[in-house]
Amino acid sequence: MEAPVLELQDAQLAAVSYGKPMGGDSYDFVRVSPTRVLFALLDVAGRFDDIRAIVSAAQTTFRSRGAELLAKEDTSETDAMIEICIDVNRTILKAAGRICSSPAFAGCYNESLGTVCYVNAGHTPGLLRDDDGINELRATGLPLGLFFHSTPDASMVALQPGAALLLVSRGMVEARRKAGEFGLQQVKDQLQRADGQTAQELCATVLGKMREFMGKTPVRNDATAIALARSSSPKAFTAAG
Repeated sequence: MEAPVLELQDAQLAAVSYGKPMGGDSYDFVRVSPTRVLFALLDVAGRFDDIRAIVSAAQTTFRSRGAELLAKEDTSETDAMIEICIDVNRTILKAAGRICSSPAFAGCYNESLGTVCYVNAGHTPGLLRDDDGINELRATGLPLGLFFHSTPDASMVALQPGAALLLVSRGMVEARRKAGEFGLQQVKDQLQRADGQTAQELCATVLGKMREFMGKTPVRNDATAIALARSSSPKAFTAAG
């Protein structure tokens, strides 16, 4: 399943999922101001049919609070991202009525500055590729859905021209064939080789490699990728049809 590509100022944001939803993977991206775009990858524990309402409630809170908190240009992105995640955490707990582990990676891309302010709540590390290689954006807090008063930290990274940020779900990293696991290292290897690809191409490349690795092995979990790719020169990307 493929999401529309969001064309940004000298950048692209795209998401691709493999197959029908099986678990709680949910991705979203939405413009919240003239210069800010909010995006997230969430993995709610449980089967798709059982946690659909929880995912929907979390997405509604993510969008509404993001629009409220990040609309003004003088808003602190760090403070806003922490508050958004706190509110989504409470929404998940209330909607579930129980502990419901929900790792999440949420970010705010600032087009004017070329920066991403992010929270990694117990999620698979985000992977940032730039001239220095690949940097893991590791957890800044516990998964959502565990404690009402849990407060994550927020961090900031800069995307150089030509840099790319890739998020993948746990289902992709843990995809198995016989005794082997696809693993985060293979994701890194594909990201390193995919220099110059658009966000949509990058997602498709990584998912394609996972499918190749698995062969005929049945998919047992969601596999999702989100990519934010910044062009190496202005207007380097063209809109995807």
